[in-house]
Amino acid sequence: MGALAGQAVALLDVEQVVIRGQLTLGVLVSATRDPEGLQEVVEQAMASIGFDVRVEIGVGAGKSSPSSHAVVILGSPVTATAFSAVAAKLASQGGNIDSIRGIADYPLTGLELMVSVAGRGGVAADAALRKGLAEVAARHSVDIAVERGGLARRAKRLIVFDVDSTLIQGEVIEMLAAHAGREPEVAAVTEAAMRGELDFAQSLHERVKALAGLDASVLDDVAKSLELTPGARTTIRTLHRLGFHCGLVSGGFRQVIDGLAHELELDFVRANTLEIVDGKLTGRVIGEVVDRMGKAQALRSFADQVGVPMEQTIAVGDGANDIDMLSVAGLGIAFNAKPALREVADATLNHPFLDAVLFILGVSRDEIEAADAADGVYRRVPLG
Repeated sequence: MGALAGQAVALLDVEQVVIRGQLTLGVLVSATRDPEGLQEVVEQAMASIGFDVRVEIGVGAGKSSPSSHAVVILGSPVTATAFSAVAAKLASQGGNIDSIRGIADYPLTGLELMVSVAGRGGVAADAALRKGLAEVAARHSVDIAVERGGLARRAKRLIVFDVDSTLIQGEVIEMLAAHAGREPEVAAVTEAAMRGELDFAQSLHERVKALAGLDASVLDDVAKSLELTPGARTTIRTLHRLGFHCGLVSGGFRQVIDGLAHELELDFVRANTLEIVDGKLTGRVIGEVVDRMGKAQALRSFADQVGVPMEQTIAVGDGANDIDMLSVAGLGIAFNAKPALREVADATLNHPFLDAVLFILGVSRDEIEAADAADGVYRRVPLG
């Protein structure tokens, strides 16, 4: 900058990045007179301190428009072949990569691409872009998320998670059925319901019947045995720091997940309630079943309670009964999901780490770990 200080120039834009100790500085200036003389001054000044420099003289080269889309690539690893395929697909659909930054090196490699699409597209163009990149993702074993850029991406304020096989590992109803010796048959019905092959409410009633006669104490036993999905605590902790309202929407049971919701300091819970009479499960649920439509309604209700527009909400789930919830959310994320849900989701994650949700939102691993370190909770769990 010292070389420019004595010249009659106005700064229009400046960008700087340091990668592996290599500094790259880009400066856009307006020079009203003798641009060739300015070029010579800059080249000599940079050469004297051992910098390589390139100067381009143009006319009317103003600042470019903001990127229209954010594309996040996640993988373990992200190969050069995969990245090349993404870049080629973007180019084939009129996209130009404006900038790239690494957002994660643990537990996945993550790259965020800010992309400008010709004409900026619409709903149909966005769907075509997602479809094309989904094909690349499947072919190269990476996850790719596409979001509109701009303020809308930064304005998300409320998130809800499905519980079974999303926030936690496994299915609560199968854990309960194991105490009744009925786990295999209940698991088979659960799997079919999550694929969308059975009506969820009807299948829930059938599965709950298998629990009739169990002592209510098994609810506490199962609650104590729940195992969070890797990255779940990091995800909730970080979202709280960002000011998110966080909740659970589950086709499972309040008596099992309420304790977990309290431990994680969540704001909302919507789930089914098992009927208990004389200390025993009756094999029935109380009240309206939280099914596919009920989950979407729960999200709307939570958003209304805190005054958050639906376009500023996020829903994360894995089963067919999450389809409506993800469809009405501003951003729907399918997490290790059944095909029926992947087809309607805005983003799909096929790796077993829930904190990958943060990378889709543009939160980097460095930012997460810096906040954790400041609070004294930073640690990396060895993988594999």
